[in-house]
Amino acid sequence: MSDLPDGWEWATLGELCEAQPGFASGKHNRSGDGVLHLRPMNITRNGAIDVSDARYVRDSSERRVMSGDVLFNNTNSPELVGKTALFNDPDPVGFSNHMTRIRPVEGVFSNFLACQLHFLWRTGYFKSVMSNHVNQASVSTKILLRTSVLLAPLAEQRRIVSALEDHLSRLDAGVAGVDAVASKMDRFRDRVLAAAADGSLLGQTDECASPPEPAGVVDGTLPKVPFDWTWRRLGEVADVVGGITKDGKKQSDPALPEVPYLRVANVQRGSLNLNDVASIRADPEKIEKLTLRPGDVLLNEGGDRDKLGRGWVWEGQLAQCIHQNHVFRARIHDGILHPKLLSWHANGFGKNWFFANGKQSVNLASVSLSKVKLLPVPVPPPEQQQELVRTAESYLTMFDEAERLIEQARIRAEQLRRSLLREAFAGRLVEQEPSDEPASVLLERIRAERASVPKAKRTRKPRAAKTRSAQAQPAEPAEADAESEGTAPAAPSPEIASDRPLPPPVGNGTQELLDLDL
Repeated sequence: MSDLPDGWEWATLGELCEAQPGFASGKHNRSGDGVLHLRPMNITRNGAIDVSDARYVRDSSERRVMSGDVLFNNTNSPELVGKTALFNDPDPVGFSNHMTRIRPVEGVFSNFLACQLHFLWRTGYFKSVMSNHVNQASVSTKILLRTSVLLAPLAEQRRIVSALEDHLSRLDAGVAGVDAVASKMDRFRDRVLAAAADGSLLGQTDECASPPEPAGVVDGTLPKVPFDWTWRRLGEVADVVGGITKDGKKQSDPALPEVPYLRVANVQRGSLNLNDVASIRADPEKIEKLTLRPGDVLLNEGGDRDKLGRGWVWEGQLAQCIHQNHVFRARIHDGILHPKLLSWHANGFGKNWFFANGKQSVNLASVSLSKVKLLPVPVPPPEQQQELVRTAESYLTMFDEAERLIEQARIRAEQLRRSLLREAFAGRLVEQEPSDEPASVLLERIRAERASVPKAKRTRKPRAAKTRSAQAQPAEPAEADAESEGTAPAAPSPEIASDRPLPPPVGNGTQELLDLDL
């Protein structure tokens, strides 16, 4: 093991702070009634508090997080458990039972500790000590307090945090700029594809084509298309059919052929995701009828209401592939319309059209086959279609390259963020001052002061009878990024549950900093 930076010491988190889990919210609201209640989703992946999605609860207890406290996400998915952030708001607030409040003792700079714990999460340390449950993972208070952390001289802690904040604020500004560019690119892409579908990509015209005859559906405001174009209904330009409904009995019949089939999740807006394609057994006649051909346009029948009608063009990626009943297939007649123009139109104008003409059930929305056939479709002259597609795709090539560069910038930013944290906790981010009081002296003083405080006797409170409402409190989903309330973490394994300090996190935590050659 490499030597620590001069004047630094290892300590357990339990030697440097007190820890207290929060409380389950039960019923909460977004109207501001009660006290703000912080949950796992309020800690960002960059280690900051974000209350843009604020929930409030009525609570008369005194369990609050105060300015200078550190919040640790103790229960979440295995990838997210361990996120940590400093709380700096002057007003005390409540916090979830899936959060642990860490309150450092005098001599430990809160932000130094928060940054170090969040860095341990980034390096995967908490993933190595968590307990796994059915749908989530947890780090118990006992395990958390046994975590080994680095203690620097107090003055150096402050210098490190100041330097980190300076570097990270500039990095965050750069990332925000990249995200703004990415957002503009998405909007520009949508505008280009809409312009290809309505002809404005090749220039505006003062004269416009007449709209289609009313058909008993909500068409809304149709885009203006050139006078030499025609408006048709989808059923007039394409053969539109639904897909196969899964028959459980047939799936166990080995005599029936088994083929791949597309589900709603495979059909995205402007692309097909074929990473996970299911298979199905069906009658040969049904397979022959539903087998997709290159140029078929796929449109989703069900799902979230704002995703109705989304889809893309089948290009023959899989042999003898069919589609489920929640995915429609439009096969264009005699090349009357380029399939990409149809799909761009359905993904653009069609988004609002399907929303208006779909129907909503309790959990899902859907649009009927008869309605889909009435989608108004602009049809340009054949000689314009190839030019529209060619021009649009030249823009798409530029967008794809820009998105590749944007993703590279995000990856580099993440690497730089991690490198900055590594340098900070390796003692190399700022100059050391020989006059600083060594952490060994600080740690001995902390130990002595804590040892001199008599431990409060724990008394067991009488258990109150559960009310009907308390027994029926629902559990919320565990982050996707959202918390779950009321799920008790399972006991850790015996070797982790002992009172021995957890060793310094070699290989995936702070000790790797000391061996890193950047």
